[in-house]
Amino acid sequence: MRISKYCSIVLGALLLGTAGCKKLDLGPSYQDTDLTFWEKPDAAENSLNNVYAGMYSADYYFFNESLSDNSFSSSSVNGGQAQSIAAGAYDGRTNRVAGEWAFHFGGIRNANNLLANIDKVPGLDGGLKSRYIAEARFIRAFHYFHLVTWYGNVPLIKNEISYEESFRIARSPKAEVVNYVLTELDEITGTLPAKADYPEADKGRITKGAAAALKAKVLLYESKWSEAATVLERIMNGTYGTYTLFNSYAGLFEAQNENNSEVILNMEFVPVHRTHSMQRFFIPFTEGTLISGMAPSQSLVDDFIMTNGKGINDAQSGYDANDPFHNRDPRLEATIIHDGSSFVTKRGETVTIRTAPGTGDNAMDKADASKTGYYFRKYYDRTADGNNNSGLNLILIRYADVLLMYAEAKAMQNQLDEATWNKTIRPVRQRAGFTDPAALNFSAYAGVGNAALVNIVRRERRCEMALESDRVFDIRRWKIAETVMNGPLYGMKVGNANVVADRRVFNAAKHYLWPVPQADIDMNQNLLPNNPNW
Repeated sequence: MRISKYCSIVLGALLLGTAGCKKLDLGPSYQDTDLTFWEKPDAAENSLNNVYAGMYSADYYFFNESLSDNSFSSSSVNGGQAQSIAAGAYDGRTNRVAGEWAFHFGGIRNANNLLANIDKVPGLDGGLKSRYIAEARFIRAFHYFHLVTWYGNVPLIKNEISYEESFRIARSPKAEVVNYVLTELDEITGTLPAKADYPEADKGRITKGAAAALKAKVLLYESKWSEAATVLERIMNGTYGTYTLFNSYAGLFEAQNENNSEVILNMEFVPVHRTHSMQRFFIPFTEGTLISGMAPSQSLVDDFIMTNGKGINDAQSGYDANDPFHNRDPRLEATIIHDGSSFVTKRGETVTIRTAPGTGDNAMDKADASKTGYYFRKYYDRTADGNNNSGLNLILIRYADVLLMYAEAKAMQNQLDEATWNKTIRPVRQRAGFTDPAALNFSAYAGVGNAALVNIVRRERRCEMALESDRVFDIRRWKIAETVMNGPLYGMKVGNANVVADRRVFNAAKHYLWPVPQADIDMNQNLLPNNPNW
């Protein structure tokens, strides 16, 4: 398919009151009128490709880290004003707040458009039609999951609505929308193929495993621990297809290993034809050729445990502040570049990255370089073009996430025993490269109490899933954002103290939900009342 551009003005509660252009993988038939488009045999496929292309945003995926305690955004513009949001200085007119609403409702509009018109497509095979419908319904459910997570009550639009109706629609209770999402996922799971049943040309499409995993994630976010555990057990038992941990943690995020055995749901990209340019914001400045718009926090660095399974603040850990990266969780080096890290450039050269003040172009005191003294290594694509445009897929759900969700669901029910540990935390750590029995065996944590086990699972999740767009949602659903997102965000230690890279503000009375965008309220008063304290 050729690449074409389309611009849409999104209006009302359905479409939002902002304008935007998106470069998507669309078929040429999108130049037709509504009257002729659906008469073409390839209309359903082209329309579904459009729905896929608008499933999620690479910009949101990465800059979500800067809305959490994992990283800092050095720009008030990049990431939809992520720095301002992290500082608590935002409202319904902030770009990201308005844009997220518009993005997801635009995606819902596209899915509803396909579902309303697919019957008009001539000669469409019945089985293929059923699959297309299930894929579109999944993506619509995915959009609603994000909407309720950010905004709580939102308009529930199950079918195409008129322009006039979009100005009258009200918000539905979050519980109703969540129930709708769960019902949709239940109804489509049987129709969707398993991952192995797709031909090679269709790799990356929605599977029954993806539908089950999203359902489990929704249930987990709603604190329905027992129900989530049941779904997760079925995924782990192979009911929805076979998934396994990939043999290399670092290799998970390399172009040659895309769609490997661990991947459950991807945001698909194709080199040259459909790419994202996000890595230029977080890799070493000299390789990124742009400002370092994202920088890992000292808090994230500190949460990576020692190879003996103990945190760096444990007196028995063996941590040496003068050699802070020795004997650490192997995922630390796979995720983060620090002062003294070895780095392989796109040219194949191995260089040492220096980030301490006065040490060169990547140093934290250099203009446009990282202000924390750290860069992200994860998702660095050495096959990207000269402008760092990458065709590397972004993983939305993977099997390690399933295992960690299961461990969490069991821990929250005070059921994290040795058998559960050996199916979840242990294999995740083994794959990461841990070998010390003190880090792998459940017995090493005997007697610590369930609250401590919950924190172990949460820490494991933070380190395993860093830079995968999860942490911002985790700290919100765990209701710890007001603790971890208030006060200074620290970078590396310089002299006797860690540098202060940023200051965060999180007001628990209002910031757990974003406000409804002001432009939409101006056009539709039925969206009121707004969320608490907005």
